Amino acid sequence: MLDKTTKTKIDTARDILVGKVPNPQSQVELITIAMIYKFMDDMDMQNIELGGNRVFFTENLEKYAWSKVISPKLNNWERIALYAEALDELQVAKQIPELFRKIFKGAFLPFRDGTTLTMFLNEIDGFSYSNSENLGNAFEYLLSIMGSQGDAGQFRTPRHIIDFIVDVVNPSKTDTILDPACGTAGFLISAYKHIMEQAKEQKKELNPAQHQKLMQNIVGYDISPDMVKLASVNLFLHQFPEPKIYEYDTLSSEERWDDKFDVILANPPFMTPKGGIMPHSKFGVKANRAEVLFVDYFMEHLNLKGKAGFVVPEGIIFQSATAYKSLRKLMVEENYLYAVVSLPSGVFNPYAGVKTSILFFDRELAKQTKDILFVKVDKDGYDLGAQRRPIKDNDLPEVVELLKLWQKSITSGTIDEKISKSKRVTIVSKEKLAEDGEYNLSASRYQETQDFSNCQYDMVKLGDVCDLVRGVTYSKSDETDFSNIPVLRANNISLETKSLDLSDIKYLKDEYTFNSDKLLKKDDIFICLASGSKQHIGKVAFISENTDYLFGGFMGAIRANSKVSPKYLFHILASDNFNVYLQSQITGVNINNLNQKILYDYEIPLPPMSVQEEIVKELDAYQAIIDGAQKVVDNWKPTFTINSTWEKVKLGDVCKIQGGYAFKSSDFTDRGIQVIKMGNIKQCFFDLSNNPSFLPYSFVTDYPSYVLNKNDILISMTGTNGKEDYGNVCKVDRDEKLLLNQRVGRFLIKSNSILNSFLFYVASSKEFRKQIFINSSGGVRQANISSSGLEKIEIPLPPLEVQKAIVAQIEQEEQYVESCKKLIELNKQKISNKIKSIWNSSED
Repeated sequence: MLDKTTKTKIDTARDILVGKVPNPQSQVELITIAMIYKFMDDMDMQNIELGGNRVFFTENLEKYAWSKVISPKLNNWERIALYAEALDELQVAKQIPELFRKIFKGAFLPFRDGTTLTMFLNEIDGFSYSNSENLGNAFEYLLSIMGSQGDAGQFRTPRHIIDFIVDVVNPSKTDTILDPACGTAGFLISAYKHIMEQAKEQKKELNPAQHQKLMQNIVGYDISPDMVKLASVNLFLHQFPEPKIYEYDTLSSEERWDDKFDVILANPPFMTPKGGIMPHSKFGVKANRAEVLFVDYFMEHLNLKGKAGFVVPEGIIFQSATAYKSLRKLMVEENYLYAVVSLPSGVFNPYAGVKTSILFFDRELAKQTKDILFVKVDKDGYDLGAQRRPIKDNDLPEVVELLKLWQKSITSGTIDEKISKSKRVTIVSKEKLAEDGEYNLSASRYQETQDFSNCQYDMVKLGDVCDLVRGVTYSKSDETDFSNIPVLRANNISLETKSLDLSDIKYLKDEYTFNSDKLLKKDDIFICLASGSKQHIGKVAFISENTDYLFGGFMGAIRANSKVSPKYLFHILASDNFNVYLQSQITGVNINNLNQKILYDYEIPLPPMSVQEEIVKELDAYQAIIDGAQKVVDNWKPTFTINSTWEKVKLGDVCKIQGGYAFKSSDFTDRGIQVIKMGNIKQCFFDLSNNPSFLPYSFVTDYPSYVLNKNDILISMTGTNGKEDYGNVCKVDRDEKLLLNQRVGRFLIKSNSILNSFLFYVASSKEFRKQIFINSSGGVRQANISSSGLEKIEIPLPPLEVQKAIVAQIEQEEQYVESCKKLIELNKQKISNKIKSIWNSSED
């Protein structure tokens, strides 16, 4: 996952280069070469710390070590000479692996400005790698900047999605494994780690011959020579002595056509060059669309018992063109497909907001079942915004369980009860898929329509009780930074709160002319009619007063007539029933559209006006409670007043700060004991879901002093100079084995004069954070907090009885906040239940 720090550093490095190297492709090459150079030196330093020797910068290359190139003892001209000479020598040096000689082949420094080079290398020096994936994150962000990724349809697959697919496919140590569009080899590395971890868990660790065979069985293709280089380095860093990564055009070349594999894992390019692709005649489906050809390729290259898991765009799921229908028919009728997982839009942010699904093949399982399992993922552990911030809701573990139960159900012939009762699951027979010849793979198409025949109220079509007004159409040239004509778009409706979000408003030039009916008015229901993200279609917000806001062409205003209460209609359209209806109706490939007919045909219950008003009154009361409780949750922070008479002591007098251990990146696994890193430390929030990393279970015994306990106080100790993105303090809130990683500190109380809980509230206070930043150190950009620096900070130390009273007061406030959270969920459920009762619809 691309983090903000990596993004900022890449942007800064490009800004430094742009004056001397305006070509984006050349910028990519320079930054990539510099990062790999730095990474080689990091590996050498790690070996030395572990008691070993340098691998790369030895003998005649020793003088080119990264630390010597960036040494402040060099002047700018000496640095230019040394760096340029190093690039030449690294291309021919026999003591480094051939892989790295190939990477540096043709590398050179295209400018001779010493100041620019010094600034550039210092920026690259700021990167710190906890594992090799960060190299891929940085490189692929570069590609997204210059447009080559989006144009080629290549989007970085988030690590948790890769691991999810690998977990479901479950490759074994004897399988031959291919990713035919491997990028930076994320799927291949995940498969390798999965197999190694499975062997450890089963206490059947691979012997040297099996390990060597496994590495030979893992193969990747990519059309981009830059990706081939990067994937090769990534595998090398995971102990592959001779990575089998080939520069190969999977869709146009025939050289490797006869190679078949036991497992295929992929997120292939979605986009097709203008004019399409010119495939050879061996494909089973006649097409020139990349996504069609890749799926066909997977079927053609699986062994008789082969398995596959791969990402596809929505076109594969429902497009009605002949090639798409033929492809789906082959997947179903030729017994490849056994499960489809629908992902939420935004999984590939910030690179793309495309809607995707995951298809799972298993040629043995598919032959044994007449049905296909469809599973919907709503939350994957991250929000769906551009930054993909971690959240607590994560459906993936449940979905993995459902898929594995489905695999067992196919073998046993009996559907597991968890599957039959799950609301995420739809089971569709192959016969049903084939009925209209479309083989459509949208689960919503086959879900049974709810029966509202017992509804106590008349059912009317939406078109009978309202009018839809579409928004203004305008071009990019009509926009301006600020004017008196604000215009709202899809992002101005909060999907979560179903209210206006005015944090990002566009403006049209003052001379833009418009009709007044395009302004949002009191009692309007503001609705999204079109979006690249399917989940945003139909989201609504109620407008409680007249406004000066225009709304854009992809938006609409639903205006109720005298037959219906506007607020009642809003509650109906904000319900799950309306959303389910829309998901089965909206169409489009890149832009999903909600047309007027679909909207007007939707049927709703229409009670008498007096009953509508009573319903609105009840629902508004629930919402008022939610709004009030949410304000408490959002605004509460633990605080207490410091008495000037209290004793002040240095933190080090009562507490020692223990730094975490620098675990080797090569030891990290897919499962085991979670390692607590800086990203897990949020201010007053312990976030285990943020990019979790694991070490073998044996490390609890090997590193007992770094095992965390419940209620331990932790602090993040590295960040960006000038920013307050470090110094976060949180408390371990669970009783499970966890390990303390480097750049995270633990407060170890050494005096009985201070309570752990009181220390936590002190360390998370604004006053303590101010002292953190004053006592931090580091270079121009990176800031660090040392244990000694923290221990110098003065803190208040009231008597123990006073501490207990403060802790008791804050803990009581925390209970109130938790009660508010429960109140929010309770009243949301009340709203949901009330809406269902209007239809006379209840859940089992």
